[in-house]
Amino acid sequence: MPDDLAMGTSSSAAQTSDAVRFGRTMQSISKVLDLAPVPMLLLERGGTVVFCNRAARALVGVSVDAAAPEELGSYFQSGDGLAVSLQCDRLWRGEASSFRGEQRVQHSDGAPIWVLLDAQLVEGEAGGEPCIILQLTDIELQKQAEAALIYSERRWNSALESARQGVWDYDMRRDHMYYSKMWRTMRHIPEDEEIGAKHDSEWYDRMHPDDVPRMREIARRQGQGEQGFDILEYREKTRQGDYVWILSRGGPIEWDEHGTVLRAVGTDTDITHIKTIELELAAEKERLRVTLESIADGMIAADATGHIEFMNRTAEQLTGVTAVEARGKPVRDVFRLRSERSGDVLDCPVWSCFEKQGVIRVDDDGILFGQDGEQRDVRCTAAPVMTADGVLAGAVLVFQDVTQSRALQRQLAHSAAHDELTGLPNRAAFERALTDAIAEARSGQRDHCLVYLDLDRFKPVNDSAGHAAGDELLRQVAQTIKGVCRSHDMAARIGGDEFAIILNGCPLTHGRDVAGKIVRAIAALVFTWAGRPYQISASAGVTAITSEPASPLGFLGEADAACYAAKARGRACVVTFAEMNGG
Repeated sequence: MPDDLAMGTSSSAAQTSDAVRFGRTMQSISKVLDLAPVPMLLLERGGTVVFCNRAARALVGVSVDAAAPEELGSYFQSGDGLAVSLQCDRLWRGEASSFRGEQRVQHSDGAPIWVLLDAQLVEGEAGGEPCIILQLTDIELQKQAEAALIYSERRWNSALESARQGVWDYDMRRDHMYYSKMWRTMRHIPEDEEIGAKHDSEWYDRMHPDDVPRMREIARRQGQGEQGFDILEYREKTRQGDYVWILSRGGPIEWDEHGTVLRAVGTDTDITHIKTIELELAAEKERLRVTLESIADGMIAADATGHIEFMNRTAEQLTGVTAVEARGKPVRDVFRLRSERSGDVLDCPVWSCFEKQGVIRVDDDGILFGQDGEQRDVRCTAAPVMTADGVLAGAVLVFQDVTQSRALQRQLAHSAAHDELTGLPNRAAFERALTDAIAEARSGQRDHCLVYLDLDRFKPVNDSAGHAAGDELLRQVAQTIKGVCRSHDMAARIGGDEFAIILNGCPLTHGRDVAGKIVRAIAALVFTWAGRPYQISASAGVTAITSEPASPLGFLGEADAACYAAKARGRACVVTFAEMNGG
Protein backbone atom coordinates (compact mmCIF):
# COMPACT_ATOMS: atom_id res chain seq x y z
CA MET A 1 0.00 0.00 0.00
CA PRO A 2 1.44 3.46 -0.91
CA ASP A 3 2.52 5.57 2.02
CA ASP A 4 0.23 8.48 1.21
CA LEU A 5 -2.74 6.15 0.91
CA ALA A 6 -1.82 4.49 4.16
CA MET A 7 -1.57 7.90 5.87
CA GLY A 8 -4.97 8.93 4.48
CA THR A 9 -6.53 5.73 5.71
CA SER A 10 -4.97 6.27 9.16
CA SER A 11 -6.20 9.87 9.33
CA SER A 12 -9.74 8.86 8.39
CA ALA A 13 -9.75 6.19 11.04
CA ALA A 14 -8.56 8.70 13.66
CA GLN A 15 -11.33 11.14 12.76
CA THR A 16 -13.90 8.37 13.03
CA SER A 17 -12.50 7.43 16.40
CA ASP A 18 -12.63 11.07 17.57
CA ALA A 19 -16.24 11.38 16.44
CA VAL A 20 -17.15 8.23 18.32
CA ARG A 21 -15.42 9.48 21.44
CA PHE A 22 -17.11 12.91 21.06
CA GLY A 23 -20.46 11.21 20.66
CA ARG A 24 -19.91 9.19 23.82
CA THR A 25 -18.86 12.38 25.64
CA MET A 26 -21.97 14.19 24.47
CA GLN A 27 -24.24 11.33 25.49
CA SER A 28 -22.69 11.12 28.90
CA ILE A 29 -22.85 14.87 29.50
CA SER A 30 -26.35 15.17 28.03
CA LYS A 31 -27.79 12.59 30.44
CA VAL A 32 -26.40 14.50 33.38
CA LEU A 33 -27.42 17.93 32.06
CA ASP A 34 -31.00 16.87 31.27
CA LEU A 35 -31.58 16.10 34.95
CA ALA A 36 -30.15 19.43 36.14
CA PRO A 37 -32.68 22.06 37.34
CA VAL A 38 -30.55 24.83 35.85
CA PRO A 39 -31.00 25.67 32.13
CA MET A 40 -27.97 24.44 30.14
CA LEU A 41 -26.83 24.25 26.50
CA LEU A 42 -24.11 22.01 25.05
CA LEU A 43 -22.09 23.43 22.13
CA GLU A 44 -19.65 21.80 19.73
CA ARG A 45 -16.91 23.61 17.86
CA GLY A 46 -18.36 26.13 15.43
CA GLY A 47 -21.09 27.15 17.89
CA THR A 48 -23.72 24.54 17.00
CA VAL A 49 -26.08 23.70 19.87
CA VAL A 50 -26.06 19.91 20.11
CA PHE A 51 -28.08 19.63 23.30
CA CYS A 52 -30.65 21.75 25.16
CA ASN A 53 -31.76 20.35 28.53
CA ARG A 54 -35.31 20.41 29.85
CA ALA A 55 -34.77 23.47 32.06
CA ALA A 56 -33.36 25.44 29.09
CA ARG A 57 -36.30 24.41 26.91
CA ALA A 58 -38.70 25.65 29.59
CA LEU A 59 -36.75 28.90 29.86
CA VAL A 60 -37.00 29.74 26.15
CA GLY A 61 -40.45 28.21 25.63
CA VAL A 62 -39.50 25.11 23.59
CA SER A 63 -41.57 22.01 24.34
CA VAL A 64 -39.88 18.74 25.30
CA ASP A 65 -41.04 17.07 22.08
CA ALA A 66 -40.09 19.89 19.70
CA ALA A 67 -36.66 20.16 18.10
CA ALA A 68 -34.50 22.80 19.79
CA PRO A 69 -32.71 25.37 17.58
CA GLU A 70 -29.15 24.45 16.65
CA GLU A 71 -27.99 28.01 16.00
CA LEU A 72 -26.67 29.61 19.20
CA GLY A 73 -27.89 33.05 18.12
CA SER A 74 -31.50 31.74 18.05
CA TYR A 75 -31.47 31.54 21.84
CA PHE A 76 -30.48 35.16 22.42
CA GLN A 77 -31.51 38.70 21.56
CA SER A 78 -29.72 39.81 18.39
CA GLY A 79 -26.95 41.89 19.95
CA ASP A 80 -26.52 39.54 22.91
CA GLY A 81 -26.24 36.45 20.65
CA LEU A 82 -23.30 37.97 18.82
CA ALA A 83 -21.55 38.78 22.12
CA VAL A 84 -22.00 35.19 23.36
CA SER A 85 -20.65 33.77 20.08
CA LEU A 86 -17.53 35.95 20.31
CA GLN A 87 -16.91 34.79 23.88
CA CYS A 88 -17.29 31.13 22.81
CA ASP A 89 -14.76 31.70 20.04
CA ARG A 90 -12.26 32.79 22.68
CA LEU A 91 -12.82 29.52 24.52
CA TRP A 92 -12.29 27.46 21.35
CA ARG A 93 -9.07 29.33 20.63
CA GLY A 94 -7.81 28.60 24.15
CA GLU A 95 -7.68 32.28 25.14
CA ALA A 96 -9.86 31.49 28.17
CA SER A 97 -11.32 28.42 29.82
CA SER A 98 -14.57 30.09 30.96
CA PHE A 99 -16.52 33.30 30.89
CA ARG A 100 -19.39 34.79 32.87
CA GLY A 101 -21.79 37.60 32.02
CA GLU A 102 -25.37 38.85 31.92
CA GLN A 103 -27.25 38.46 28.63
CA ARG A 104 -30.84 38.34 27.35
CA VAL A 105 -32.28 35.12 25.96
CA GLN A 106 -35.19 35.20 23.53
CA HIS A 107 -38.39 33.46 24.67
CA SER A 108 -40.56 31.86 22.00
CA ASP A 109 -43.20 34.58 22.55
CA GLY A 110 -40.59 37.25 21.74
CA ALA A 111 -40.08 38.45 25.31
CA PRO A 112 -36.48 38.94 26.46
CA ILE A 113 -35.35 37.24 29.68
CA TRP A 114 -32.24 38.30 31.57
CA VAL A 115 -29.92 35.40 32.46
CA LEU A 116 -26.60 35.03 34.19
CA LEU A 117 -24.47 33.20 31.61
CA ASP A 118 -21.68 30.87 32.80
CA ALA A 119 -19.66 29.07 30.06
CA GLN A 120 -17.13 26.32 30.65
CA LEU A 121 -14.89 24.53 28.11
CA VAL A 122 -14.99 20.75 28.73
CA GLU A 123 -12.23 18.62 27.21
CA GLY A 124 -13.31 15.46 25.37
CA GLU A 125 -12.52 11.95 26.63
CA ALA A 126 -9.16 10.46 25.65
CA GLY A 127 -8.19 13.49 23.59
CA GLY A 128 -11.57 13.74 21.87
CA GLU A 129 -13.21 16.97 20.72
CA PRO A 130 -13.93 19.48 23.53
CA CYS A 131 -17.39 21.04 24.08
CA ILE A 132 -18.78 24.09 25.81
CA ILE A 133 -21.42 23.95 28.52
CA LEU A 134 -23.50 27.12 28.82
CA GLN A 135 -25.35 27.52 32.10
CA LEU A 136 -28.26 30.02 31.98
CA THR A 137 -29.46 31.25 35.40
CA ASP A 138 -32.74 33.20 35.23
CA ILE A 139 -32.15 36.63 36.84
CA GLU A 140 -35.18 38.42 35.37
CA LEU A 141 -36.74 39.07 38.80
CA GLN A 142 -33.41 40.35 40.07
CA LYS A 143 -33.14 42.72 37.11
CA GLN A 144 -36.68 43.95 37.68
CA ALA A 145 -35.90 44.52 41.35
CA GLU A 146 -32.72 46.39 40.40
CA ALA A 147 -34.66 48.58 37.96
CA ALA A 148 -37.32 49.26 40.57
CA LEU A 149 -34.65 50.12 43.13
CA ILE A 150 -32.90 52.46 40.71
CA TYR A 151 -36.21 54.12 39.86
CA SER A 152 -37.08 54.46 43.55
CA GLU A 153 -33.68 55.94 44.38
CA ARG A 154 -33.90 58.38 41.50
CA ARG A 155 -37.42 59.38 42.51
CA TRP A 156 -36.48 60.01 46.13
CA ASN A 157 -33.27 61.78 45.16
CA SER A 158 -35.24 63.96 42.78
CA ALA A 159 -37.85 64.68 45.43
CA LEU A 160 -35.20 65.58 48.00
CA GLU A 161 -33.32 67.74 45.52
CA SER A 162 -36.52 69.51 44.45
CA ALA A 163 -37.39 70.17 48.09
CA ARG A 164 -33.81 71.36 48.65
CA GLN A 165 -33.30 68.75 51.36
CA GLY A 166 -29.68 67.87 52.09
CA VAL A 167 -29.21 64.32 53.40
CA TRP A 168 -26.55 63.12 55.83
CA ASP A 169 -25.90 59.51 56.88
CA TYR A 170 -23.60 58.73 59.82
CA ASP A 171 -22.27 55.16 60.02
CA MET A 172 -20.84 54.98 63.55
CA ARG A 173 -19.30 51.55 63.02
CA ARG A 174 -16.86 53.01 60.52
CA ASP A 175 -17.10 56.60 61.82
CA HIS A 176 -18.02 57.62 58.28
CA MET A 177 -20.34 60.44 57.16
CA TYR A 178 -22.14 60.53 53.82
CA TYR A 179 -23.38 63.89 52.51
CA SER A 180 -25.75 64.28 49.56
CA LYS A 181 -25.29 66.66 46.65
CA MET A 182 -27.83 69.16 48.02
CA TRP A 183 -26.19 69.07 51.46
CA ARG A 184 -22.97 70.18 49.80
CA THR A 185 -24.72 72.67 47.51
CA MET A 186 -26.27 74.64 50.37
CA ARG A 187 -22.76 75.00 51.88
CA HIS A 188 -20.97 75.51 48.53
CA ILE A 189 -18.77 72.43 49.16
CA PRO A 190 -17.65 70.70 45.92
CA GLU A 191 -19.13 67.27 45.26
CA ASP A 192 -15.75 65.61 44.88
CA GLU A 193 -14.20 67.08 48.02
CA GLU A 194 -13.45 64.52 50.72
CA ILE A 195 -14.76 65.44 54.15
CA GLY A 196 -12.31 63.91 56.58
CA ALA A 197 -12.62 61.86 59.71
CA LYS A 198 -12.78 65.00 61.88
CA HIS A 199 -16.29 65.73 60.66
CA ASP A 200 -17.56 66.65 64.16
CA SER A 201 -14.88 69.26 64.81
CA GLU A 202 -15.23 70.56 61.24
CA TRP A 203 -18.97 70.93 61.85
CA TYR A 204 -18.38 73.05 64.96
CA ASP A 205 -15.78 75.05 63.06
CA ARG A 206 -18.35 75.94 60.40
CA MET A 207 -20.97 76.81 63.05
CA HIS A 208 -21.65 80.38 64.18
CA PRO A 209 -19.75 81.00 67.44
CA ASP A 210 -22.92 82.12 69.23
CA ASP A 211 -24.61 78.80 68.42
CA VAL A 212 -21.75 76.48 69.42
CA PRO A 213 -22.42 76.29 73.22
CA ARG A 214 -26.11 75.60 72.67
CA MET A 215 -25.44 72.94 70.03
CA ARG A 216 -22.77 71.24 72.21
CA GLU A 217 -25.30 71.01 75.02
CA ILE A 218 -27.91 69.56 72.69
CA ALA A 219 -25.40 67.04 71.36
CA ARG A 220 -24.56 66.03 74.95
CA ARG A 221 -28.22 65.49 75.81
CA GLN A 222 -28.76 63.57 72.58
CA GLY A 223 -25.87 61.32 73.52
CA GLN A 224 -27.56 60.62 76.87
CA GLY A 225 -30.65 59.41 75.01
CA GLU A 226 -32.94 62.32 75.94
CA GLN A 227 -35.96 62.75 73.70
CA GLY A 228 -37.03 65.91 71.89
CA PHE A 229 -33.65 66.95 70.53
CA ASP A 230 -33.93 65.55 67.01
CA ILE A 231 -34.74 68.92 65.39
CA LEU A 232 -31.97 71.52 65.44
CA GLU A 233 -31.72 75.12 64.25
CA TYR A 234 -28.35 76.80 63.97
CA ARG A 235 -26.18 78.94 61.70
CA GLU A 236 -23.42 77.52 59.55
CA LYS A 237 -20.78 79.32 57.47
CA THR A 238 -20.61 78.49 53.77
CA ARG A 239 -17.49 78.44 51.63
CA GLN A 240 -18.53 81.88 50.38
CA GLY A 241 -18.12 83.27 53.89
CA ASP A 242 -21.78 83.98 54.66
CA TYR A 243 -23.95 82.22 57.24
CA VAL A 244 -27.06 80.22 56.46
CA TRP A 245 -29.66 79.03 58.92
CA ILE A 246 -29.95 75.23 58.94
CA LEU A 247 -32.95 73.22 60.11
CA SER A 248 -31.63 69.71 60.80
CA ARG A 249 -33.90 66.74 61.44
CA GLY A 250 -32.58 63.28 62.10
CA GLY A 251 -32.28 60.29 64.36
CA PRO A 252 -30.95 56.76 64.77
CA ILE A 253 -32.16 54.00 62.46
CA GLU A 254 -29.90 51.06 63.51
CA TRP A 255 -28.94 49.67 66.91
CA ASP A 256 -26.88 46.70 68.08
CA GLU A 257 -28.12 44.05 70.48
CA HIS A 258 -27.16 46.26 73.44
CA GLY A 259 -29.16 49.22 72.20
CA THR A 260 -26.12 51.18 71.06
CA VAL A 261 -26.79 53.36 68.03
CA LEU A 262 -24.96 52.15 64.94
CA ARG A 263 -26.34 54.48 62.29
CA ALA A 264 -28.19 57.80 62.16
CA VAL A 265 -29.77 59.53 59.16
CA GLY A 266 -31.20 63.02 58.75
CA THR A 267 -31.95 65.94 56.48
CA ASP A 268 -30.80 69.57 56.50
CA THR A 269 -32.89 72.41 55.14
CA ASP A 270 -31.75 75.96 54.44
CA ILE A 271 -34.23 78.13 56.40
CA THR A 272 -32.31 81.39 56.09
CA HIS A 273 -35.21 83.03 54.33
CA ILE A 274 -37.65 81.98 57.05
CA LYS A 275 -35.33 83.17 59.82
CA THR A 276 -34.84 86.48 58.07
CA ILE A 277 -38.59 86.93 57.99
CA GLU A 278 -38.86 86.01 61.68
CA LEU A 279 -36.31 88.66 62.62
CA GLU A 280 -38.04 91.22 60.45
CA LEU A 281 -41.37 90.34 62.06
CA ALA A 282 -39.92 90.80 65.52
CA ALA A 283 -38.74 94.27 64.55
CA GLU A 284 -42.06 94.97 62.91
CA LYS A 285 -44.00 94.01 66.03
CA GLU A 286 -43.00 97.14 67.87
CA ARG A 287 -43.81 99.32 64.90
CA LEU A 288 -47.22 97.67 64.56
CA ARG A 289 -48.04 98.37 68.17
CA VAL A 290 -47.60 102.08 67.51
CA THR A 291 -49.47 101.87 64.20
CA LEU A 292 -52.62 100.20 65.56
CA GLU A 293 -54.03 103.46 66.86
CA SER A 294 -53.98 105.04 63.42
CA ILE A 295 -55.13 102.26 61.10
CA ALA A 296 -58.30 102.67 59.11
CA ASP A 297 -59.77 99.34 60.22
CA GLY A 298 -61.48 98.85 63.53
CA MET A 299 -59.55 96.65 65.95
CA ILE A 300 -60.53 95.15 69.27
CA ALA A 301 -58.14 93.12 71.44
CA ALA A 302 -59.71 90.79 74.00
CA ASP A 303 -58.34 88.65 76.80
CA ALA A 304 -58.79 84.89 77.11
CA THR A 305 -62.24 85.39 78.68
CA GLY A 306 -63.49 87.51 75.76
CA HIS A 307 -63.41 90.85 77.59
CA ILE A 308 -62.11 93.94 75.81
CA GLU A 309 -58.59 95.13 76.63
CA PHE A 310 -57.96 97.52 73.77
CA MET A 311 -59.97 99.25 71.06
CA ASN A 312 -58.61 101.73 68.51
CA ARG A 313 -60.21 104.95 67.35
CA THR A 314 -61.79 103.43 64.24
CA ALA A 315 -63.45 100.76 66.40
CA GLU A 316 -64.81 103.52 68.64
CA GLN A 317 -66.35 105.27 65.64
CA LEU A 318 -67.91 102.13 64.15
CA THR A 319 -69.33 100.72 67.40
CA GLY A 320 -70.38 104.06 68.92
CA VAL A 321 -68.59 103.13 72.18
CA THR A 322 -65.44 104.76 73.54
CA ALA A 323 -62.42 102.67 74.47
CA VAL A 324 -62.80 103.72 78.11
CA GLU A 325 -66.43 102.58 78.17
CA ALA A 326 -65.68 99.34 76.36
CA ARG A 327 -62.70 98.23 78.46
CA GLY A 328 -63.58 95.19 80.56
CA LYS A 329 -66.89 94.54 78.78
CA PRO A 330 -67.59 91.34 76.84
CA VAL A 331 -66.92 91.80 73.13
CA ARG A 332 -70.42 90.54 72.31
CA ASP A 333 -71.94 93.52 74.20
CA VAL A 334 -70.02 96.05 72.09
CA PHE A 335 -69.64 94.33 68.73
CA ARG A 336 -73.17 93.20 67.85
CA LEU A 337 -73.73 91.55 64.48
CA ARG A 338 -76.88 90.55 62.65
CA SER A 339 -77.33 88.61 59.42
CA GLU A 340 -78.18 90.76 56.42
CA ARG A 341 -80.17 87.92 54.86
CA SER A 342 -82.14 86.62 57.84
CA GLY A 343 -81.90 89.42 60.38
CA ASP A 344 -80.87 86.91 63.07
CA VAL A 345 -78.23 87.77 65.66
CA LEU A 346 -74.88 86.27 64.63
CA ASP A 347 -72.49 84.57 67.03
CA CYS A 348 -69.76 86.81 68.36
CA PRO A 349 -66.69 86.17 66.12
CA VAL A 350 -64.34 86.30 69.12
CA TRP A 351 -66.17 83.55 70.97
CA SER A 352 -66.41 81.51 67.76
CA CYS A 353 -62.64 81.67 67.25
CA PHE A 354 -62.17 80.55 70.87
CA GLU A 355 -64.45 77.57 70.36
CA LYS A 356 -62.94 76.51 67.03
CA GLN A 357 -59.35 77.45 67.94
CA GLY A 358 -58.95 79.10 64.56
CA VAL A 359 -59.58 82.18 62.46
CA ILE A 360 -63.22 83.18 61.96
CA ARG A 361 -64.27 85.37 59.04
CA VAL A 362 -67.55 87.12 58.33
CA ASP A 363 -67.22 88.39 54.77
CA ASP A 364 -70.59 89.17 53.21
CA ASP A 365 -73.47 88.82 55.65
CA GLY A 366 -72.67 90.94 58.69
CA ILE A 367 -74.42 94.15 59.75
CA LEU A 368 -72.97 95.95 62.78
CA PHE A 369 -75.53 97.57 65.07
CA GLY A 370 -73.76 100.44 66.81
CA GLN A 371 -74.67 101.82 70.23
CA ASP A 372 -75.39 105.13 68.47
CA GLY A 373 -78.15 103.49 66.37
CA GLU A 374 -76.12 103.34 63.16
CA GLN A 375 -76.19 100.19 61.04
CA ARG A 376 -73.13 99.40 58.94
CA ASP A 377 -72.19 96.58 56.61
CA VAL A 378 -68.94 95.16 57.94
CA ARG A 379 -66.39 92.53 57.08
CA CYS A 380 -64.51 91.10 60.05
CA THR A 381 -61.87 88.58 61.06
CA ALA A 382 -61.33 87.18 64.55
CA ALA A 383 -58.20 85.22 65.39
CA PRO A 384 -57.06 83.60 68.65
CA VAL A 385 -53.78 84.76 70.17
CA MET A 386 -51.63 81.95 71.56
CA THR A 387 -48.58 82.10 73.80
CA ALA A 388 -45.31 80.39 72.90
CA ASP A 389 -46.47 77.46 75.06
CA GLY A 390 -49.68 77.10 73.05
CA VAL A 391 -51.91 78.60 75.75
CA LEU A 392 -54.82 80.80 74.67
CA ALA A 393 -54.00 84.40 75.59
CA GLY A 394 -56.86 86.22 73.92
CA ALA A 395 -58.11 87.25 70.51
CA VAL A 396 -57.89 90.07 68.00
CA LEU A 397 -60.94 91.25 66.08
CA VAL A 398 -60.37 93.38 62.98
CA PHE A 399 -63.32 94.81 61.07
CA GLN A 400 -63.99 97.16 58.17
CA ASP A 401 -66.92 99.33 57.17
CA VAL A 402 -67.89 97.99 53.73
CA THR A 403 -71.28 99.70 53.46
CA GLN A 404 -70.43 101.51 50.24
CA SER A 405 -68.71 98.55 48.57
CA ARG A 406 -71.60 96.20 49.36
CA ALA A 407 -74.08 98.75 47.98
CA LEU A 408 -72.00 98.79 44.80
CA GLN A 409 -71.92 94.98 44.77
CA ARG A 410 -75.69 94.88 45.03
CA GLN A 411 -75.95 97.29 42.13
CA LEU A 412 -73.55 95.23 40.06
CA ALA A 413 -75.37 92.02 40.93
CA HIS A 414 -78.67 93.63 39.91
CA SER A 415 -77.14 94.87 36.65
CA ALA A 416 -75.71 91.44 35.87
CA ALA A 417 -79.14 89.84 36.24
CA HIS A 418 -81.37 92.54 34.70
CA ASP A 419 -81.90 94.09 31.31
CA GLU A 420 -80.53 97.64 31.38
CA LEU A 421 -83.26 99.03 29.09
CA THR A 422 -86.46 97.58 30.60
CA GLY A 423 -85.36 96.72 34.13
CA LEU A 424 -86.71 93.18 33.67
CA PRO A 425 -84.54 90.16 34.42
CA ASN A 426 -82.25 89.34 31.50
CA ARG A 427 -81.85 86.07 29.62
CA ALA A 428 -79.20 84.69 32.00
CA ALA A 429 -81.45 85.30 35.01
CA PHE A 430 -84.40 83.81 33.14
CA GLU A 431 -82.48 80.65 32.28
CA ARG A 432 -81.52 80.18 35.94
CA ALA A 433 -85.17 80.63 36.96
CA LEU A 434 -86.27 78.18 34.25
CA THR A 435 -83.77 75.61 35.53
CA ASP A 436 -85.19 75.99 39.05
CA ALA A 437 -88.77 75.68 37.75
CA ILE A 438 -87.90 72.51 35.84
CA ALA A 439 -86.25 71.05 38.95
CA GLU A 440 -89.40 71.74 40.97
CA ALA A 441 -91.56 70.07 38.33
CA ARG A 442 -89.31 67.01 38.15
CA SER A 443 -89.31 66.64 41.92
CA GLY A 444 -93.11 66.59 41.85
CA GLN A 445 -93.50 69.78 43.88
CA ARG A 446 -95.60 71.66 41.32
CA ASP A 447 -95.96 72.40 37.60
CA HIS A 448 -95.58 75.77 35.91
CA CYS A 449 -96.37 77.52 32.65
CA LEU A 450 -93.94 79.12 30.23
CA VAL A 451 -95.06 81.95 27.94
CA TYR A 452 -92.94 83.05 24.97
CA LEU A 453 -93.94 86.51 23.68
CA ASP A 454 -92.85 88.20 20.43
CA LEU A 455 -93.99 91.71 19.48
CA ASP A 456 -95.78 92.22 16.14
CA ARG A 457 -95.09 95.24 13.94
CA PHE A 458 -92.33 96.49 16.22
CA LYS A 459 -89.76 96.95 13.44
CA PRO A 460 -91.72 99.76 11.69
CA VAL A 461 -91.55 101.78 14.90
CA ASN A 462 -87.76 101.50 14.95
CA ASP A 463 -87.48 102.19 11.21
CA SER A 464 -89.77 105.21 11.10
CA ALA A 465 -89.42 106.77 14.55
CA GLY A 466 -85.88 105.71 15.42
CA HIS A 467 -84.28 103.52 18.07
CA ALA A 468 -85.04 105.96 20.87
CA ALA A 469 -88.75 105.48 20.17
CA GLY A 470 -88.27 101.70 20.00
CA ASP A 471 -86.48 101.70 23.36
CA GLU A 472 -89.27 103.68 25.01
CA LEU A 473 -91.88 101.37 23.52
CA LEU A 474 -90.03 98.34 24.90
CA ARG A 475 -90.00 99.94 28.35
CA GLN A 476 -93.76 100.47 28.21
CA VAL A 477 -94.34 96.91 27.00
CA ALA A 478 -92.23 95.62 29.90
CA GLN A 479 -94.31 97.57 32.42
CA THR A 480 -97.50 96.31 30.75
CA ILE A 481 -96.35 92.69 31.10
CA LYS A 482 -95.38 93.21 34.76
CA GLY A 483 -98.79 94.78 35.42
CA VAL A 484 -100.59 91.62 34.28
CA CYS A 485 -98.30 89.09 35.99
CA ARG A 486 -98.35 88.21 39.66
CA SER A 487 -95.56 89.38 41.96
CA HIS A 488 -94.05 85.88 42.20
CA ASP A 489 -94.04 85.28 38.43
CA MET A 490 -90.86 85.75 36.39
CA ALA A 491 -91.09 88.11 33.39
CA ALA A 492 -87.85 88.62 31.46
CA ARG A 493 -86.59 90.22 28.28
CA ILE A 494 -84.64 87.52 26.44
CA GLY A 495 -84.08 89.21 23.07
CA GLY A 496 -84.64 92.40 21.08
CA ASP A 497 -88.47 92.37 21.15
CA GLU A 498 -88.86 88.94 22.74
CA PHE A 499 -90.07 88.29 26.26
CA ALA A 500 -90.57 85.15 28.34
CA ILE A 501 -92.70 84.65 31.42
CA ILE A 502 -92.61 81.81 33.96
CA LEU A 503 -96.00 81.54 35.64
CA ASN A 504 -95.18 79.76 38.87
CA GLY A 505 -97.58 77.07 40.06
CA CYS A 506 -99.92 77.78 37.19
CA PRO A 507 -101.80 75.08 35.20
CA LEU A 508 -101.79 75.26 31.41
CA THR A 509 -105.41 76.42 31.08
CA HIS A 510 -104.89 79.32 33.44
CA GLY A 511 -101.51 80.06 31.83
CA ARG A 512 -103.23 80.42 28.47
CA ASP A 513 -105.68 82.90 30.00
CA VAL A 514 -102.85 84.95 31.49
CA ALA A 515 -101.04 84.98 28.14
CA GLY A 516 -104.26 86.18 26.51
CA LYS A 517 -104.52 89.05 29.01
CA ILE A 518 -100.96 90.08 28.23
CA VAL A 519 -101.61 89.97 24.47
CA ARG A 520 -104.76 92.08 24.84
CA ALA A 521 -103.04 94.56 27.16
CA ILE A 522 -100.25 95.08 24.64
CA ALA A 523 -102.76 95.43 21.79
CA ALA A 524 -104.53 98.11 23.83
CA LEU A 525 -101.31 100.02 24.34
CA VAL A 526 -101.31 103.22 22.28
CA PHE A 527 -97.80 104.50 21.86
CA THR A 528 -97.23 108.06 20.69
CA TRP A 529 -93.90 109.44 19.56
CA ALA A 530 -93.36 112.97 18.19
CA GLY A 531 -97.09 113.41 17.91
CA ARG A 532 -97.59 110.26 15.88
CA PRO A 533 -99.45 107.22 17.30
CA TYR A 534 -98.18 103.66 16.80
CA GLN A 535 -100.14 100.47 17.26
CA ILE A 536 -98.44 97.16 17.93
CA SER A 537 -99.53 93.71 19.05
CA ALA A 538 -97.95 90.52 20.35
CA SER A 539 -98.05 86.82 19.60
CA ALA A 540 -97.69 84.34 22.45
CA GLY A 541 -96.82 80.67 22.71
CA VAL A 542 -97.54 78.72 25.89
CA THR A 543 -96.32 75.35 27.15
CA ALA A 544 -96.57 73.51 30.45
CA ILE A 545 -93.42 72.94 32.54
CA THR A 546 -93.88 69.40 33.79
CA SER A 547 -91.56 66.58 34.83
CA GLU A 548 -90.53 66.08 31.19
CA PRO A 549 -90.96 68.18 28.00
CA ALA A 550 -93.65 67.04 25.55
CA SER A 551 -91.09 67.03 22.72
CA PRO A 552 -87.33 67.04 22.11
CA LEU A 553 -87.48 70.83 21.68
CA GLY A 554 -87.39 71.44 25.42
CA PHE A 555 -89.75 73.76 27.23
CA LEU A 556 -88.36 76.99 25.77
CA GLY A 557 -88.32 75.46 22.30
CA GLU A 558 -91.96 74.35 22.69
CA ALA A 559 -93.07 77.83 23.76
CA ASP A 560 -91.10 79.39 20.89
CA ALA A 561 -92.67 76.99 18.39
CA ALA A 562 -96.14 77.80 19.74
CA CYS A 563 -95.38 81.53 19.41
CA TYR A 564 -94.33 80.98 15.80
CA ALA A 565 -97.61 79.16 15.21
CA ALA A 566 -99.51 82.12 16.71
CA LYS A 567 -97.82 84.46 14.23
CA ALA A 568 -98.74 82.10 11.42
CA ARG A 569 -102.39 82.26 12.48
CA GLY A 570 -102.51 85.99 11.98
CA ARG A 571 -100.65 87.34 15.01
CA ALA A 572 -102.08 89.00 18.15
CA CYS A 573 -103.20 85.62 19.46
CA VAL A 574 -102.17 82.82 21.82
CA VAL A 575 -101.33 79.22 20.87
CA THR A 576 -100.36 76.45 23.25
CA PHE A 577 -97.91 73.76 22.25
CA ALA A 578 -100.53 71.17 23.12
CA GLU A 579 -102.93 72.74 20.53
CA MET A 580 -100.25 72.37 17.86
CA ASN A 581 -100.20 68.65 18.57
CA GLY A 582 -103.95 68.22 18.64
CA GLY A 583 -104.26 68.69 22.41
